[in-house]
Amino acid sequence: MSTHVVEYLHPIYGIMAEFETPGELVEAARRTREAGYRKFDAYSPYPLHELDEAMDLHDNRVSLATLVGGLLGCAGGFGLATWCAAVAFPLNIAGRPLISVPMFIPITFECTILLAGLTAAISMIMMNGLPSPYHPVFNVERFANASRNKFFLCIESEDTKFDREDTARFLETLQPEEISEVAR
Repeated sequence: MSTHVVEYLHPIYGIMAEFETPGELVEAARRTREAGYRKFDAYSPYPLHELDEAMDLHDNRVSLATLVGGLLGCAGGFGLATWCAAVAFPLNIAGRPLISVPMFIPITFECTILLAGLTAAISMIMMNGLPSPYHPVFNVERFANASRNKFFLCIESEDTKFDREDTARFLETLQPEEISEVAR
């Protein structure tokens, strides 16, 4: 293992550790979470579903936003159809009711799906911080292997527990191949 911790004059984004296998990365993420770090991320060339549990990622904000969007679409579609049929253009044909619920189901359904889908896409993009053509981890030369065969864990400097020396020492206990500072 080689360690490349360089003192910069400006603040750093974080400290990154490189691992050889997915199991090492999952174990490192679990131990990082247990050590009290909360602002860290893991990078892998393919999805590792065990990472979600190891990093305690249980964010339901997109699901909640989608539900709210769907409910607003449902209410808006039904409300629009009701307003059009009963207020704006009332047509009394053979004594039938102005508000006929079965007639309004298609527009209600379509508005529900439309707003739920748009809300899901927009909230996912916003909550992921996209579009983001640049990320500080790209400053680490060896990070190019993240899309091929290496696994990385980066503890961000914004973490309340982050200390340059203590965090680097902690990452060394995880036995990575290499540790690097990530410049902003």
